[in-house]
Amino acid sequence: MPDTVAPRPAIVVAVHYCTGSGPAFHSGTEFASLADRYGFIVVYPSATRSGNCFDVSSPQALRRDGGSDPVGIVSMVRYVEQRHNGDPSRVYVTGASSGAMMTNVLLGDYPDVFKAGAAFMGVPFGCFATTDGSGWNSTCANGNLIRTPPQWGDLVRAAYPGYSGPRPRMQVFHGTEDTTLRYPNFGEEIKQWTNVLGVSQTPSFTDRPQPNWTRTRYGGSGVDAPVEAISVQGVGHSLPLGGMADMAIRFFGLTGGPTSPPTSTPTPPGDPGACRVTYTVNAWNTGLTTGITIANTGSAPINGWSLVFTLPGGQTITSGWNATYAPASGQVTARNAGHNATIPANGSVGIGFQATHTGNTGKPSSFTLNGAACAVG
Repeated sequence: MPDTVAPRPAIVVAVHYCTGSGPAFHSGTEFASLADRYGFIVVYPSATRSGNCFDVSSPQALRRDGGSDPVGIVSMVRYVEQRHNGDPSRVYVTGASSGAMMTNVLLGDYPDVFKAGAAFMGVPFGCFATTDGSGWNSTCANGNLIRTPPQWGDLVRAAYPGYSGPRPRMQVFHGTEDTTLRYPNFGEEIKQWTNVLGVSQTPSFTDRPQPNWTRTRYGGSGVDAPVEAISVQGVGHSLPLGGMADMAIRFFGLTGGPTSPPTSTPTPPGDPGACRVTYTVNAWNTGLTTGITIANTGSAPINGWSLVFTLPGGQTITSGWNATYAPASGQVTARNAGHNATIPANGSVGIGFQATHTGNTGKPSSFTLNGAACAVG
């Protein structure tokens, strides 16, 4: 349980890799600290069969209520809903490797239970299917199982025949040098979930959250796009990396926090100019850090805030603190974290980020807070 639980908490199922366990995934990933920050509950299932892999290959696992691990995991979700007042409309699943494959399976089997998923180094739903009792499918693992988008989509639709309700959104991550579940599976997942969700395979949006990460969104350009895919250049079977769990929680829409739910409407400054931004830069060869102070100079508190500014050309944010930043370059929007959503009258908050640059270490020329222009300096 997190340190601070929202009154009607969201539920995130976090599923471990082969040879792992629920406690290992709890201690080795950032989901627990994010739950403390934002007030959702995390469920960490543990696989108990030989090798500690989850069943993502048997006919039972690939059918709704067919048995095996998916049924057990969904029963855990229902327990949390009943015993801890979990919100059935905000249930999500994420996992790495075997857990990423289970993420794909759960979204296919239980589209009415899960709102979205985030799969780190997985394979499409049904890719690992076997009929010989084996839990390993070498053709799929090696990236040699290639299907058309409708074929992949049909496998998902067959898991729950007759279901016509909304389908969960999907976020997928993969390293280009993965030698365990090879990189072609990343493209096959994109084919599958764009087909299931009825959106184009042509990206609506592309950016680089970090220099070797390429993010594409399908069916929408915002953080709530139906499908989001992050390709990690030069990285093997070692995800999630630092910051990726936060990307998953942001994709789920859970970064509002217990005191600042996502549905809240930001309060604008009392009048234009009722805010002041101080922006300092510390630069070196190809990098820089910034410190930003946002002061509320008005007479009323600001509840929920977003600060918009345009980075000079060649600057790209690689990490940040006390706010979320998107996109990483160009016109950037910094949004409050859960703990600093309110700026009291005559109060301020401090945020900042680290960035790379190509020579221009200048500052943005202007800032707007919740749509109102701020004084600078």
